[in-house]
Amino acid sequence: MENTVLKNTLPETGFLRLANIIGDAKASPPIPAIIPVSKSTWWAGVKSGRYPKSIKLGPRITAWRVEDIRELIQKSPESLHGNGTEGEEE
Repeated sequence: MENTVLKNTLPETGFLRLANIIGDAKASPPIPAIIPVSKSTWWAGVKSGRYPKSIKLGPRITAWRVEDIRELIQKSPESLHGNGTEGEEE
């Protein structure tokens, strides 16, 4: 079912801004999270290698490749929540 959700919500190729990945409840209309973590958790994960590296599209524009986000979701859906359980069995 998760692959169906990905096909319906993410383009095949392109870039996603941070708000599109972690969501933004304050936007109008609200943007639902693909990966439900906080901004600080996301950036810490990028720094540690848990989440994909960003790409600078301009001096103030940072984005991520859709392909990298799809791979992250398909590879390790249990580690997307940033709850520090990486490597632990549930």
